[in-house]
Amino acid sequence: MTTDLVYPDRDLNTDQATFAERIRSFAAEKLEPFARVIDEDIQFRPESVQALAEANILGGPIAKEFGGEGWDPMQIAIANEEIGAVCGNTRGFVAVHSGLVGQCIEKFGDEDQKSEWLPRLCRGEVIGCFAITESEAGSDVASLRCRAEKDGDSYRITGEKIWITNGGIAQVGLVFATVDPDAGRDGITGFLVDMEQDAITATKMEGIELGHRGSDHARLTFDGAAVLGVLGKVGNGFKVAMGGLSCGRLSVAAGAVGIHRAALQASLEFARAREQFGRPIAKFQMVQERIADMTVSLLASRGLVYRLALRRAAGTETPGDLAAAKLFATEAASTAADTAIQLHGARGYSTAYPVERLLRDAIALRIYEGTSMIQKSILARAVL
Repeated sequence: MTTDLVYPDRDLNTDQATFAERIRSFAAEKLEPFARVIDEDIQFRPESVQALAEANILGGPIAKEFGGEGWDPMQIAIANEEIGAVCGNTRGFVAVHSGLVGQCIEKFGDEDQKSEWLPRLCRGEVIGCFAITESEAGSDVASLRCRAEKDGDSYRITGEKIWITNGGIAQVGLVFATVDPDAGRDGITGFLVDMEQDAITATKMEGIELGHRGSDHARLTFDGAAVLGVLGKVGNGFKVAMGGLSCGRLSVAAGAVGIHRAALQASLEFARAREQFGRPIAKFQMVQERIADMTVSLLASRGLVYRLALRRAAGTETPGDLAAAKLFATEAASTAADTAIQLHGARGYSTAYPVERLLRDAIALRIYEGTSMIQKSILARAVL
């Protein structure tokens, strides 16, 4: 019964359930042993990249002709739940590398760009980053100030980006800059950039992150950096960026379901084993109430994510569908992880148990790829 309610298998067809088990087994063997270590050491683990490549998870969403597996939206959702349940850092890496970068190149790149970069991204030969956020341009993407100025037939980029996941370890970046600040979003352009050139400086973000401490988050400074080419068309970067963020938000919502599931599973195991007043705390009605609430919200979150994935596959997705899934799943995951800490008592406050890390990682999902407040704004516009 626990498996029926906590894990998604009974809601999947045979092929999907087999796929879920494949990713689950990989995550348990190759990622789970290191999840706590990279968080406590505040250190990205390069070895995971090779493991992900060998399992062809890096190329999962990419078409087979470029070395991927051509996952459909449901498979993307399933994979992100399974990885997110074990290691939020790795899920975030894959979402940026394969989703924001890989899927954007596949969707908007020309044939040469796709042939050049997608196979290498799938094999993990290069790492990708998606550079859009700036000090004054977070939720308001159209206000970015990073400049791209003509240099003969090409462009050079000057400016700064912050909180760029994979920014300090990437070899190729999808960098967004404006060719005309007065044009607003119509000036924004997406550029493919060699991230290892001298004109780009990557430094670690100041301080220690609340969560996702095993991820690489960088401040990038561009000092006349050369570009490899335009992705799509000049002035079409806002559309490219929104396309990338659309890919990312599905993975974030599904990853939140994974965190939620892990929090519930940990709570079930602890409540059965922990005894107070002569019996397991699972016997107490107040504990049962919290377990019930966590279970229902997990099922609701997964239902919204699957609804989004099915609509995306059918071509009927709306911005409201995406906002609803991302908003509900990330908020519910944070609540579930907080509840799990309460159920664990003092033990939940220690890194000896995973639930405190789950809460810290869940909070980040409410912020990046569009905050919960932005999702509410999108959803309200959709229904009004």
